[in-house]
Amino acid sequence: MKKQTRAIHGEFQRRDAYSALSMPVYHTAAYEFDNATEMADAFCGRTDSPDYSRVMNPTVTYFENKVKDLTGANEVIAFSSGMAAISNTLMAIAGAGKNIVTSRHMFGNTYALITSTLARFGVGVKLCDLTDLDEVERAVDVDSCCIYLEVITNPQMEVADLSALAEIAHRHGIPLIADSTAIPFTEFEASKFGVDIEVVSSTKYLSGGATTIGGLVIDYGTVDGFAKRMRTEMLLNLGAYMTPHVAYMQTLGLETLDARYRIQAANAAALAEKLLTLPAIKKVNYVGLKDNPYHDLARRQFGPTAGAMITIDLADCEACYDFINRLKLFRRATNLFDSKSLAIHPASTIFGPFTDEQRKSMDILDTTIRLSIGLEDVEDLFEDIRQALG
Repeated sequence: MKKQTRAIHGEFQRRDAYSALSMPVYHTAAYEFDNATEMADAFCGRTDSPDYSRVMNPTVTYFENKVKDLTGANEVIAFSSGMAAISNTLMAIAGAGKNIVTSRHMFGNTYALITSTLARFGVGVKLCDLTDLDEVERAVDVDSCCIYLEVITNPQMEVADLSALAEIAHRHGIPLIADSTAIPFTEFEASKFGVDIEVVSSTKYLSGGATTIGGLVIDYGTVDGFAKRMRTEMLLNLGAYMTPHVAYMQTLGLETLDARYRIQAANAAALAEKLLTLPAIKKVNYVGLKDNPYHDLARRQFGPTAGAMITIDLADCEACYDFINRLKLFRRATNLFDSKSLAIHPASTIFGPFTDEQRKSMDILDTTIRLSIGLEDVEDLFEDIRQALG
């Protein structure tokens, strides 16, 4: 069956007592066992019976198994947020004395996690230009534990060569970890480009209309012991597992993910072309535009679609504020890939707590506005932007 069909149909681990078509929401903390042996087997991982919903829950397991089927992964673990997925993954891979090779071009909280939070626990970082393979090669050393990146950086819109980075990582015996939130896994097969572990904010495309917060770790089975550590250490000790209600909502979102994404990506591509005609916009950054420096690489890696995130640059910060204040259809909100189109000024919000020097080093400009394109009619979105430019 094709992916869209498999996203809708999937077998339950156990037949539901009432033959429900949708996986029920198991809002329970614990589960009863018939005897001591069954209990011991469940707690020690010798069976797939749930023992405690902080580690395993039938509704969440069903969601994980659907994603596992769609991605061909070895293991999928659902978390309470995208940041929880990232932090748990890096804490499972890194340790005191090790370093993470990554870029300055990252989502603000991911950058802070790696350069500040993990640093307090003795984890180092090697910040480099991941589009410069020679620089990456020089950055990796005997203490490096992984190369980490976003497949399309937020909001710089940079695309690195995943296959080339995977070759460097694997030659040094370390994994390539990619945040693939910008392009859904129904469209982009990360493992084909050597990605070992994929992290996803399922809050975005997958949740379907920004209904819930969640994250996914998609493990392709190439890192020895990683899946076991995630299940037996990270979930048990850090407690950031997805809740059953979120899993239920995101399972529903998964059923329409492909259909929604194709509309959003088509809207973004059409809107980006239209925005080029507006003189007040100094720059339109979208990897789907043919003159974008990453266009050809993005096509090779992601196929014909380029996601639903666009950035535009205006004359100055004041112009950005005026533009956002005048918007009528776009919502002034954070988040990405909601069914509603969203606009935000990253420098003063997501990256607001950073210093001017830090923002400069990360290429976060005062002139940039990030747009998340939803399911509305393209003409309506364009008209809203046109009128907001004054």
